[in-house]
Amino acid sequence: MIKIDALPAFSDNYLWLLQDEVRHTCAVVDPGDAAPVLAWLEAHPGWRLTDILVTHHHHDHVGGVARLKEASGARVLGPAREQIPVRDEALEDGDRVLVLGLEFQVLDVPGHTAGHIAYYHEDQQRPLLFCGDTLFAAGCGRLFEGTPEQMHRSLSRLAALPETTLVYCTHEYTLSNLRFARAVEPGNAATAARFEALSRLREAGGITLPSTIALERATNPFLRADETSVKQMADERAGRDNATPTEVFATLRAWKDSF
Repeated sequence: MIKIDALPAFSDNYLWLLQDEVRHTCAVVDPGDAAPVLAWLEAHPGWRLTDILVTHHHHDHVGGVARLKEASGARVLGPAREQIPVRDEALEDGDRVLVLGLEFQVLDVPGHTAGHIAYYHEDQQRPLLFCGDTLFAAGCGRLFEGTPEQMHRSLSRLAALPETTLVYCTHEYTLSNLRFARAVEPGNAATAARFEALSRLREAGGITLPSTIALERATNPFLRADETSVKQMADERAGRDNATPTEVFATLRAWKDSF
């Protein structure tokens, strides 16, 4: 069994640290800052960082990669279609990589950036998804390099994963995203309940992640573009009929950008 902990970084990033407690080896996802990882290793003598998984090229996801590789010799995995510092293996859609004894499938999920990838471990009891800035808890990433069509397709692909999949995104944006979700679907009881529960959790100092695909399907408006309630609100916002779920998504994303 692999243990997964969040190492906070910057103002709202999480660096996900995967730990094999038998072999005392670990891997980290999207280390925008090396310091939290180095501090953890210093506090855990005998542990070795073996792998660095990168989802996309933004600095808050790759800023610590070179320093960590220099300090540990860890293998750096990252998307083939983006410039990733000191990358050892360039990954394409459908590739499979072994990390701490777990096999991860590489999923191409462009939209936030042009070459963004996600890492998915298929397991009947505990499927895992490390999705960077494509899918957030109750939200999704901004479209810096991709199109609405690309992002909607990417999110639909992630939404089709098993509902028990644990979703490890990389920012603590959940309450902000849920405020928007409530504006889109004021009658969604699951969204209201999630907001109340996580508000209490944050007040107590907890983190809102990981999420699950089931929870995202129920409360994330960007995964619910084909729902009548979401389309009606998007049509009202746009002042026109959004003829397809992709058009609904595009309206929602533009709305969220200025929310």
